[in-house]
Amino acid sequence: MHMETYSLSQMRRGVIGPAVLGLLRAEKMYGLDILRSLGQQAGLITSEGTIYPLLNRLEAAGLLTSEWNLNEGARPRRYYEITVSGRDELLAFTEEWVRFTGAVDHSLGITEDEGGCDRGIKQRPSGCRFL
Repeated sequence: MHMETYSLSQMRRGVIGPAVLGLLRAEKMYGLDILRSLGQQAGLITSEGTIYPLLNRLEAAGLLTSEWNLNEGARPRRYYEITVSGRDELLAFTEEWVRFTGAVDHSLGITEDEGGCDRGIKQRPSGCRFL
Protein backbone atom coordinates (compact mmCIF):
# COMPACT_ATOMS: atom_id res chain seq x y z
CA MET A 1 0.00 0.00 0.00
CA HIS A 2 1.31 3.44 -0.91
CA MET A 3 2.30 5.26 2.29
CA GLU A 4 0.92 8.67 1.27
CA THR A 5 -2.53 7.27 0.47
CA TYR A 6 -2.59 5.17 3.62
CA SER A 7 -1.53 8.07 5.82
CA LEU A 8 -4.02 10.57 4.41
CA SER A 9 -6.88 8.09 4.61
CA GLN A 10 -6.05 7.16 8.21
CA MET A 11 -5.59 10.78 9.28
CA ARG A 12 -8.87 11.82 7.66
CA ARG A 13 -10.76 8.98 9.33
CA GLY A 14 -9.48 10.05 12.74
CA VAL A 15 -10.30 13.75 12.46
CA ILE A 16 -13.45 14.02 10.39
CA GLY A 17 -15.75 13.65 13.43
CA PRO A 18 -14.04 16.39 15.43
CA ALA A 19 -13.95 18.54 12.26
CA VAL A 20 -17.73 18.21 12.00
CA LEU A 21 -18.11 19.13 15.67
CA GLY A 22 -15.87 22.13 15.06
CA LEU A 23 -18.04 23.32 12.17
CA LEU A 24 -21.16 23.00 14.30
CA ARG A 25 -19.59 24.88 17.19
CA ALA A 26 -20.65 28.20 15.63
CA GLU A 27 -24.01 27.38 14.05
CA LYS A 28 -26.55 24.75 13.08
CA MET A 29 -25.93 23.27 9.65
CA TYR A 30 -27.64 20.77 7.39
CA GLY A 31 -25.81 17.73 6.02
CA LEU A 32 -25.03 18.98 2.52
CA ASP A 33 -23.73 22.27 3.95
CA ILE A 34 -21.43 20.34 6.29
CA LEU A 35 -20.24 18.27 3.34
CA ARG A 36 -19.50 21.40 1.29
CA SER A 37 -17.64 23.06 4.17
CA LEU A 38 -15.47 19.97 4.63
CA GLY A 39 -14.85 19.84 0.88
CA GLN A 40 -13.41 23.36 0.97
CA GLN A 41 -10.70 22.22 3.37
CA ALA A 42 -7.74 20.38 1.85
CA GLY A 43 -7.67 16.75 2.90
CA LEU A 44 -11.12 16.74 4.50
CA ILE A 45 -13.10 15.93 1.39
CA THR A 46 -15.71 13.28 2.04
CA SER A 47 -18.89 12.00 0.40
CA GLU A 48 -22.57 11.80 1.24
CA GLY A 49 -22.03 8.09 1.81
CA THR A 50 -19.54 8.96 4.54
CA ILE A 51 -21.01 12.09 6.12
CA TYR A 52 -24.54 10.90 6.89
CA PRO A 53 -23.50 7.70 8.70
CA LEU A 54 -20.98 9.81 10.65
CA LEU A 55 -23.68 12.33 11.60
CA ASN A 56 -25.90 9.46 12.74
CA ARG A 57 -23.06 8.01 14.88
CA LEU A 58 -22.31 11.42 16.43
CA GLU A 59 -26.00 11.88 17.21
CA ALA A 60 -26.31 8.37 18.69
CA ALA A 61 -23.30 9.19 20.91
CA GLY A 62 -25.10 12.29 22.19
CA LEU A 63 -22.63 14.71 20.61
CA LEU A 64 -25.19 16.16 18.18
CA THR A 65 -28.91 16.69 17.96
CA SER A 66 -30.90 17.13 14.79
CA GLU A 67 -34.24 18.50 13.72
CA TRP A 68 -36.09 18.77 10.45
CA ASN A 69 -36.75 22.24 9.07
CA LEU A 70 -39.99 21.94 7.13
CA ASN A 71 -40.51 25.52 5.94
CA GLU A 72 -43.40 25.72 3.53
CA GLY A 73 -42.20 26.05 -0.04
CA ALA A 74 -38.63 25.11 0.88
CA ARG A 75 -37.03 21.73 0.60
CA PRO A 76 -37.05 19.87 3.96
CA ARG A 77 -33.61 19.88 5.54
CA ARG A 78 -32.28 18.15 8.61
CA TYR A 79 -30.22 20.57 10.69
CA TYR A 80 -27.56 19.38 13.12
CA GLU A 81 -26.47 21.14 16.28
CA ILE A 82 -23.66 20.36 18.71
CA THR A 83 -24.68 19.39 22.26
CA VAL A 84 -22.99 20.27 25.55
CA SER A 85 -21.43 16.79 25.50
CA GLY A 86 -20.27 17.46 21.95
CA ARG A 87 -18.61 20.70 23.04
CA ASP A 88 -16.90 18.88 25.91
CA GLU A 89 -15.72 16.17 23.51
CA LEU A 90 -14.45 18.80 21.05
CA LEU A 91 -12.52 20.59 23.80
CA ALA A 92 -10.93 17.33 24.96
CA PHE A 93 -10.02 16.41 21.37
CA THR A 94 -8.55 19.87 20.73
CA GLU A 95 -6.32 19.65 23.80
CA GLU A 96 -5.07 16.20 22.76
CA TRP A 97 -4.69 17.32 19.14
CA VAL A 98 -2.40 20.20 20.12
CA ARG A 99 -0.21 17.86 22.19
CA PHE A 100 -0.20 15.17 19.50
CA THR A 101 0.58 17.44 16.54
CA GLY A 102 3.26 19.18 18.58
CA ALA A 103 4.96 15.83 19.21
CA VAL A 104 4.67 14.86 15.53
CA ASP A 105 6.00 18.26 14.42
CA HIS A 106 8.95 17.85 16.76
CA SER A 107 9.65 14.35 15.42
CA LEU A 108 9.52 15.65 11.84
CA GLY A 109 11.85 18.54 12.62
CA ILE A 110 9.23 21.23 12.16
CA THR A 111 9.96 24.05 14.58
CA GLU A 112 8.42 27.41 15.29
CA ASP A 113 10.05 30.66 14.32
CA GLU A 114 9.07 34.25 13.75
CA GLY A 115 8.67 33.72 9.99
CA GLY A 116 4.92 33.22 10.16
CA CYS A 117 4.75 29.89 8.32
CA ASP A 118 1.93 27.52 9.19
CA ARG A 119 2.82 24.85 11.78
CA GLY A 120 6.15 26.57 12.42
CA ILE A 121 7.80 25.64 9.14
CA LYS A 122 10.83 27.86 8.45
CA GLN A 123 10.22 30.81 6.10
CA ARG A 124 12.45 31.36 3.07
CA PRO A 125 12.07 33.59 -0.01
CA SER A 126 10.44 30.82 -2.05
CA GLY A 127 8.09 29.80 0.79
CA CYS A 128 8.17 27.64 3.88
CA ARG A 129 10.40 24.60 4.42
CA PHE A 130 11.23 21.96 6.96
CA LEU A 131 14.24 22.63 9.17
